[in-house]
Amino acid sequence: GLFSDGSEYYRIPQEPGINDQVKVRFRTCADNADEVYLIYNGEELVMSVEESDDLFDYYTAVIPAGEKYISYYFEVHSGCVTCYYNRIGVQKNVNPDYNFEICPGFDVPDWAKGAVFYQIYVDRFCNGDPSNDVLDNEYCYIDSPTRQVKDWYEYPANMDVGRFYGGDLQGVKDKLDYLQDLGVDVIYFNPLFVSPSNHKYDIQDYDYIDPHIGKIVSDEGDLLPDGQRENRFASRYIDRVTNKANLEASNELFAQVVAEAHRRGMRVILDGVFNHVSRNHPAVQAALDETAGRLNPADNPWHGLVRAHVGDNGEPALDVFEGHGDLVALDHSADETVDYVVHVMSHWLDRGAAGWRLDAAYAVPSPFWARVLPQVKAAHPYSWIFGEVIHGDYPRIIEESTMDSITQYELWKSI
Repeated sequence: GLFSDGSEYYRIPQEPGINDQVKVRFRTCADNADEVYLIYNGEELVMSVEESDDLFDYYTAVIPAGEKYISYYFEVHSGCVTCYYNRIGVQKNVNPDYNFEICPGFDVPDWAKGAVFYQIYVDRFCNGDPSNDVLDNEYCYIDSPTRQVKDWYEYPANMDVGRFYGGDLQGVKDKLDYLQDLGVDVIYFNPLFVSPSNHKYDIQDYDYIDPHIGKIVSDEGDLLPDGQRENRFASRYIDRVTNKANLEASNELFAQVVAEAHRRGMRVILDGVFNHVSRNHPAVQAALDETAGRLNPADNPWHGLVRAHVGDNGEPALDVFEGHGDLVALDHSADETVDYVVHVMSHWLDRGAAGWRLDAAYAVPSPFWARVLPQVKAAHPYSWIFGEVIHGDYPRIIEESTMDSITQYELWKSI
């Protein structure tokens, strides 16, 4: 019979403002507990029975919200038995990692409360337009030619990032009725922007949907000859991903998908990779040229986004993410990077997205997010932004970064 949670019945108000008084409730079986204590931020408060029925007693206590996070749990005494209650239920011992938490002044958009999210890795979802499929030898990725997977049911390879099954936004659009029938409230897309990989976590152009999952209306040029590894000869690929007609048609298809999702009562969340960029991003070569003295900083439109330095061999070198040479780290100390990420996030929220999942948010300094996200949220107060955090002090990261939520990966940790 012991129970409490963060719902509106057991926390009143459910989302308290700064300096509000918060009533916290706890349920026990009728006449089953001798004493119930609310332990919050290290303070102990005796709870009193406010209401009873034939089955249950409901204990309450009132605490001040203040301005800082509140962490709390319950301590229950019954005869000679003492137990504790937190977010995962009855416990023999106190475990602060699973305390209930209150963030004064924080509001979850109504559309996100209780919403069913459906994650879509576009290349592996549904091929609705074979004309935009990545072709064999279209270009090279990580020194290997691209491969078009002809059999949709073929198992992924060990090194699979350059093999493409052909899923696209047209396929998603075709399946929206199916998603609606499943009860999906929110579609969360893996990255959609121009990128050489199938997973698209190495973005080279944030302003456009990749035409390989969008729309190709101009398809000129040649594939790479066998044995050729230099993408400057991949003229068909270059036309596909840089021709404005393809880029604008792809953005228009995204707008159609969003509009059709909204018509069915669904929202769209995008995956934002703002820890690093593809080595093909123009800011990368610009940083190398600037460090080598070939480009004046005043003439570099990408100045500040990527930081290059002189390596041990005297040549320009780059900071990369977790040892991956094709994932070049952004310079999160630069004002230019703050402005760029604000621009990208706001641009796609203006185009109908409802929020963002921030990839590798744990690798980005929290003060960077604290400069970016308030600007984005000020213009889009009903958006929802959550970060990928694998380890660390979750409440502190949320408080310092101003993210709305984080991923946590508790199941992954237990495995």
